Amino acid sequence: MRFILSLFVIAFSVPAHADWHVAESDNFVIYADDQAKDLQAFGEALESYNAALNLLSKREATKPSPSNRLTIFVVGSQNEIGKLADDKSKTIAGFYIPRAGSSVAFVPDIRMRGRETDWSMTVLLHEYAHHYFISNTTIAMPRWVDEGAAEFFASAKFERDGGLSIGRPARHRAAELAYARDVSVEELVDPKLYEEKKGKRYDAFYGRAWALYHYLYFSESRTGQLHKYLEGMSNGVDQVEAAEQAFGDLGDLQKDLDRYLDQRRIKVWNLGADVLTSNPVRVSKLSQGEADVMPLRIRSQRGVSREQALELLPQVQKVAAEFPRNAAVLAALAEAEHDAGNFDRAIAAADAALAIDPTAKNALVQKGFALFAKAAEADDEDAAYSAAIKPFSALNRLENDHPLPLIYYYLSFEQRGVEPDETARHALERAAQLSPFDRSLAMRAGLMQAREGKIELARHTLGPVATNPHGGNMASEAQRFIDQMEGVPEGTEWSPRPVLDLAEAIVASPSDDNAEDDF
Repeated sequence: MRFILSLFVIAFSVPAHADWHVAESDNFVIYADDQAKDLQAFGEALESYNAALNLLSKREATKPSPSNRLTIFVVGSQNEIGKLADDKSKTIAGFYIPRAGSSVAFVPDIRMRGRETDWSMTVLLHEYAHHYFISNTTIAMPRWVDEGAAEFFASAKFERDGGLSIGRPARHRAAELAYARDVSVEELVDPKLYEEKKGKRYDAFYGRAWALYHYLYFSESRTGQLHKYLEGMSNGVDQVEAAEQAFGDLGDLQKDLDRYLDQRRIKVWNLGADVLTSNPVRVSKLSQGEADVMPLRIRSQRGVSREQALELLPQVQKVAAEFPRNAAVLAALAEAEHDAGNFDRAIAAADAALAIDPTAKNALVQKGFALFAKAAEADDEDAAYSAAIKPFSALNRLENDHPLPLIYYYLSFEQRGVEPDETARHALERAAQLSPFDRSLAMRAGLMQAREGKIELARHTLGPVATNPHGGNMASEAQRFIDQMEGVPEGTEWSPRPVLDLAEAIVASPSDDNAEDDF
C-alpha cells in the first residue's frame, strides 16, 4: 500500500446548512456533518469494537490521554476521500495517519447499512486494529502478522443486540484469494523471498496473511505456536528460524492451511453485548463557526504543502472574519497561517483564541509551532526557545500526558545545539511511550538511547520502526542502525551518520515514513 504525500487543492464548498456534530468517548473523537443519532450509533459501535479488542487480547481497558485518542473526520463521500488522498483511481475508501498528539483517520460516511460492515467501515476497523496493537504491543511484529491480525479483527459484524462477531470470513479478500498471485507460507515468513517473487502482478498477501492468522488463532492442534513464533522473534531469532522453531515444517503448515481454506465453515467469535464493556459516547452540535470552518480544517489536518496552504488560507480568513469571537475558528486560522508560513499572524490568531478560551489546545499548539519556527532564525536563541516552550508548558498543565510538550521540551535543547539534560531525555522517552504509533518519534528516541549507550534498549525501540510494513526509508534506516549496533558493548555511546532529517519528521507534517495504509 502507498501513502500519498501531496494533495491537489480541493474546492471544498461549505454547506449552506451544515449540521456538524462531534462525538467524544474515551478512545475516539468523531466529526461528521450528519444526524446526532447516526453519529451516536457509529461512536458506540467503535467503542464496542475497542472493547472486543481488549477482551480477545486479554488486556484490561486503558484510557489514552485525550490528545492520543483517534480523531476521525467523516468527509461525506468516497469521492472526497479520493480528493484528499490525491487518488485519481477513486478507489481509496479511507486512510489513517498516525502521529503524536493528533492521529487522524478519514472516512466517507458513518451510516451502517444493516449490521454488516461495508468496505469503508472495514477499512476503518483495519486501521484502528493497527492503531490499537501498536499502542499496546512493545515487540516488533512481522508484516504478515501485523496485516493478518488487522484483517482478522476488521472482518466484523455488529449485531442488533449490541454484540459483535469477530473473525468472520474476510469476504472482501475473496477475489484476491481466488484470482491474485498466490503467496506461500514460506513467502509470508520470509520477507526477502517474498520480495524476490512478488513481481508486478497484484498478489494475495493480505488474504493469505488473514488466512494464516485465522488458522493459527483458532487451530487446536497448533495452540500456542503463534505466541512462540512472536516470542522467538522478540528474542532476536531470525523470522524464518523463529517460524520453523514454532510451526515445524513449513511445507506441512502450507498443506494444513490449504485444507483449512477448503472448509465450508470456520470458527468465529460471537461476543454478546453483556461481555463488551464499552465506554459512553457524548454527542454535541458544533457552533455555526466551527461547522463552517470544519471542511477547511479537515484539509489542514490532512496535511498541506506551502503552496496548498496559501490557497486554503483566504477561505479560512473569510470564516474567521465572520466569527471573530469563536476560539475554535481562530485556532483554525492560526493553523492555516502557520501552514502558510505567516508565523506572526499565526501567533496573533492563537493569542486571540486564547483570550476567549485559555483552554483552547489547538491554539496553544499552533502558537508553539510558530514560536519554534521563529526561534530557529532568532539572534538570541536562548530567549527565543525559552519563549517558544511556554505555550507547550501551558498545554502540559491542561493535559499532563499530552506528548507534544514533552517532544518540544526535548527539541528546545536539540535545536539550539545544546545537549539535552536528563529531564529532556526522559521527556522524549515518555512521549514515545504515550504515542508508540508515531514511528518518527520512536526513531528519535531510539537514536537518543543509543547515544546514551543504552544499546539493547535502543535496538528494542527501533525494532517496530524497522518492521513497519509501510515504513519506507525510515524502516530501512532503522534496520541499518539496528544492524550497525549489533555487537556494540552496552554502555558504549553510539551515533550513526545522519541520513534523515529527523527534526523535520517531528516538526513538519507527517511523512510517508510515518504512515499506515490507505485502501
